[in-house]
Amino acid sequence: MNPVEIEEAVSQLAEQPFDAEEFPYAFLQAFGHKDATLKRLRKGAANKSDIGGVLHANQIHIKTCSRGEVTATLATLRESAATTKHKAKFILATDGEDFEAEDLGSGETVACAYPDFPDHFGFFLQLAGISTVRQIRESSFDIRATGRLNRLYVQLLKDNPDWAKVDRRHDMNHFMARLIFCFFAEDTDIFMGDNLFTATIDQMSTRDSSNTHEVISEIFRAMNTKPADRADARIPRWADAFPYVNGGLFSGSVAVPRFSKIARTYLLHIGSLNWKMINPDIFGSMIQAVADDEERGALGMHYTSVPNILKVLNPLFLDDLREKLDEAGDNPRKLLNLRKRMARIRVFDPACGSGNFLVIAYKQMREIEAEINRRRGEPDRRSDIPLTNFRGIELRDFSAEIARLALIIAEYQCDVLYRGQKEALAEFLPLDSQNWITCGNALRLDWLSICPPAGTGVKHHADDLFHSPLDQAQIDFENEGGETYICGNPPYLGSKWQSKEQKEDLKVIFDGRVKSWKSLDYVAGWFMKAADYGQHTDCTAAFVSTNSICQGQQVPILWPAIFEMGFHIAFAHTSFKWANLASHNAGVTVAIIAVSNMTNQTFRLYSLGADGETVMKEVEQINGYLVQGPSAFISQRRDNLSGLSQMLFGNMPRDGGHLVLSDTEKQNLLEKYPDLDRFIRPYLGSEEIIQGKVRWCFWIEDSDQEFAAGHAYLSSVLAAVSENRMKSPAASTQEFAKRPHRFVQIAGTAQVHSLAVPTVTSENRHYLPASLLSGDTIVSNLAFALYDAPLWNMSLIASRLHLVWIATVCGKLETRYRYSNTLGWNTFPVPKLTEKNKEDLTRCAEDILLAREAHFPATIADLYKPDAMPENLRAAHDRNDEVLERIYIGRRFRNDTERLEKLFELYTKMTKGKGRPTASASQKGNGEHEFH
Repeated sequence: MNPVEIEEAVSQLAEQPFDAEEFPYAFLQAFGHKDATLKRLRKGAANKSDIGGVLHANQIHIKTCSRGEVTATLATLRESAATTKHKAKFILATDGEDFEAEDLGSGETVACAYPDFPDHFGFFLQLAGISTVRQIRESSFDIRATGRLNRLYVQLLKDNPDWAKVDRRHDMNHFMARLIFCFFAEDTDIFMGDNLFTATIDQMSTRDSSNTHEVISEIFRAMNTKPADRADARIPRWADAFPYVNGGLFSGSVAVPRFSKIARTYLLHIGSLNWKMINPDIFGSMIQAVADDEERGALGMHYTSVPNILKVLNPLFLDDLREKLDEAGDNPRKLLNLRKRMARIRVFDPACGSGNFLVIAYKQMREIEAEINRRRGEPDRRSDIPLTNFRGIELRDFSAEIARLALIIAEYQCDVLYRGQKEALAEFLPLDSQNWITCGNALRLDWLSICPPAGTGVKHHADDLFHSPLDQAQIDFENEGGETYICGNPPYLGSKWQSKEQKEDLKVIFDGRVKSWKSLDYVAGWFMKAADYGQHTDCTAAFVSTNSICQGQQVPILWPAIFEMGFHIAFAHTSFKWANLASHNAGVTVAIIAVSNMTNQTFRLYSLGADGETVMKEVEQINGYLVQGPSAFISQRRDNLSGLSQMLFGNMPRDGGHLVLSDTEKQNLLEKYPDLDRFIRPYLGSEEIIQGKVRWCFWIEDSDQEFAAGHAYLSSVLAAVSENRMKSPAASTQEFAKRPHRFVQIAGTAQVHSLAVPTVTSENRHYLPASLLSGDTIVSNLAFALYDAPLWNMSLIASRLHLVWIATVCGKLETRYRYSNTLGWNTFPVPKLTEKNKEDLTRCAEDILLAREAHFPATIADLYKPDAMPENLRAAHDRNDEVLERIYIGRRFRNDTERLEKLFELYTKMTKGKGRPTASASQKGNGEHEFH
């Protein structure tokens, strides 16, 4: 169950008559616990309570009680030996009137009237296996509101099928935006009177809902009519209580979909919520899913945490503003200059969605401004920060409307917080008709016309707040000039997942400028557009991006073009999970990358430390791989940079599967034709190496071709291979139909042994799964091999150093490591090794193999699980890392960041013809040493 579904179930439970005996089971059921679990608890076998309650082990201890005994009962639950013994996370007591609970881990408590306990459903989300980080608890209202709005939306589409069609969907979405405004306005005194909007509908519409749409339409018409014009407009007296709102929110059509009795009930339920609690930071990102058919299934998961967004905004400009505030102290002149500077800052999100980044930037700036005003003795001063300085582009019209609405709500809430309710109300209505969020395709629009860096560049003023032309959002800036900061979280989409239209978007931007642009992720378009924007002004743009644009083949495609336009990477946050609400929805792995053409900047590299906290390091330069160092671009090499053994692609049969045998097929075949044993050899690729599976293949030399063609069984196999190859569209494969006894591509075979590396491996493993194979093994095209190479090569492949290099320069397939011999192995920088170094590394490789052998028949997949790696194997790898890393710098590297910095430094030296360093001091012990 997702949070929205849980909220609905909890709300339904609270609305039912209280049943003391049934409540504990109904409460657990609301959080997704299965009927089988509840059945066991009811029978008593699984119920561990020692005080007559219900104790679900490792979850919660619940007890209902007599009226007035709730607090005492909670204390009894806390002191219960069973609570401790069975590791209950929560305790809960209720008498049907009062409700109290405690999180035994954090000590946090809930105490409320029984009907209000759904307001705290986020407190208990651990019961549903959902992470209860602080932000989700604070967003409980937004989840409740989203769920109820979604039920209303779905019901209205069911009641009004014509409104579900494409040509009416905008009207439906606009109607929902109007409702949200009304619910917020009636709970925040923007509308005079208690619960004015909901109460009016309840009183003026009939119980059978037949005129509900007419009542709402009249309310909307009133809010679009100035008080002086209402008599002529014949506004009903009961609707005259609503203020004039304007701003385009209620202009145009006042058509309202028809309401069934169910829809009317949903509407009144939504109105009963306390909309003062709305959080525009996150509400928009959840509510946008209501109007998106594809996203509605994941309703409640659309949440971007404020801390994650601040990872973009803080280093982009907010940290600097706070530093300037600290420097200003109580100096009135410095404070005034900072306030004037802030009033001219423009924040532009060209993929704004429902406005998260813009809202948070606005609220953070208002907080700084409020502190300036306090220090200057002007606490009630009206804000100098115009809302229209926060510009956005969004493709979906409903999201664009919600973004504007979220900003309006944020402005009002900030005014209430920093100036007071009276002042906020006095200046809130009527809404301004200026439109500063553009609905359109950001990769096709002219960013300079939407957020002009100098001059207003006005071509068109929107008629109202919510209806703008799709290609423009031309508004005068209140405060001319100033800094421009571009930010956001654009759509990622790897090249394989892009639609035809998205491919065309990238073509417009990159074609003729960048080779191989078709391999780029969709997000690359935003970086290039930012660089184009920067040709007209100084700016910094920071985007959340897939980390793949800083890995593998995309780096030499995208980043030279960005750097050649005078941009550099000003700051970056290396890979981390951009997580959503649920623990089972871990989120995509992203990086934050800021590009800038501004000079005299401090370059900052952020990463997650071992404790999960963000660590910042000031560096001299950040390259396209998000590593400190010069702008090196790793390209494929045919030769090996470090003089290591040659690594070749495996052997490709292109046989339709006829030359390959399972273990059972081999056994059955040899029982009938034992003379074929000499033609059957082990055949291993990635899956066989990692999972320990067994496959075999026919390996027939040219000298045995005639024998095979005349063999009773082999002749039929060769005929099937030949037929399959003739059907291939590739001429080269058709040519090999004449030679069906052999593989089409034979890279090599070994005399003694092969060192094999899978082409793709899980990102969860701490080491690449290199394997030592017997000389008769045929390595398939799903692995790479070093044939008869010295064993110390395996030490290099199995090292942490090599893993981080591969992860960085080869990139990934989805989230898995993708190996490349030409891009990863041939470019791997290794100091010149002494014979002693090679002996030490050979011993390390042997120790790794011996540690694996000790756990036979465990597979690579079994042995390299991060949390279940055998201690002797972990120790062998640790020793291997220590020996190798001392060859590089005379000690262990502190972390992967330091490993990459040294590898890039060494790569740069080696490719610039400065020779290959020798780690001669590595034999001297533990001290630092220099390369020679």
